[in-house]
Amino acid sequence: MKFSIRRSDERGHADHGWLKTFHTFSFASYYDPAHDHFGSLRVINEDRVDPKTGFGTHAHREFEIFSYIVSGELEHRDSMGNVEVMKRGDLQMTSAGTGIRHSEHAHGTKQVHFLQIWSVPSTKGLSPQYFTRHFTDAEKTDKWAHIVAPVDAPGVLEKREASGPAPVHSPLDLFATLLSPGNSLRHSFHTGGGQRKGYVHVVQTSGYNTAEASGAHVRVLGAEGGPVDLREGDGAYIMAVPGEELTLENAGKKVAEVLLFDME
Repeated sequence: MKFSIRRSDERGHADHGWLKTFHTFSFASYYDPAHDHFGSLRVINEDRVDPKTGFGTHAHREFEIFSYIVSGELEHRDSMGNVEVMKRGDLQMTSAGTGIRHSEHAHGTKQVHFLQIWSVPSTKGLSPQYFTRHFTDAEKTDKWAHIVAPVDAPGVLEKREASGPAPVHSPLDLFATLLSPGNSLRHSFHTGGGQRKGYVHVVQTSGYNTAEASGAHVRVLGAEGGPVDLREGDGAYIMAVPGEELTLENAGKKVAEVLLFDME
């Protein structure tokens, strides 16, 4: 299994006052041809939006757009008539298809911290759809919560609100965990087909930090060349064969919030 580390302070970054954001991939004015996409994964933005501010109404098409709420509250409005305030544990998925318009604003008196993730759909020209799911901290504590899965995968419900993973029109699964100090988790990449791609991201839960990563500390076992150590904001690209297994350990003293993508 091959890993390529993406350090937190090497990501694209912008501080607009009302918005503090990190870009894993090229986005807006940040461009790095070495970090443009990975498999169907096109955007991982770690955003912090100040109270009473946000992203005004704007258009999207031909992307699967999901928001993972870390803290605070995010108000979503769109051209399909959806109005929703999302809180910690919520995951909102917009399949933009032929085109939608939406806005996202911090709701209430606190800053909202969330990850905005985009993937490229396998099929173009789909009708726009909207989905929400909720996963408690208990569902993620020291276990993988399966929060996004391909729309045609077993057990995935193509309903606006339901239990289980949110459906995505991309060959992508997303898992989340809250890993306690001293604990570990295993993940086996999907079997069948060709080589698998993965991406692991440690959420920056200890606060906004543009310097070298600190806070929660995880160690990933299974990589060629030995263990990979990651801290908050760090990530790593993974190339694996189907069925290959990695182990995620919490090597620090704080709970680590970690996202893991498993993709074609």
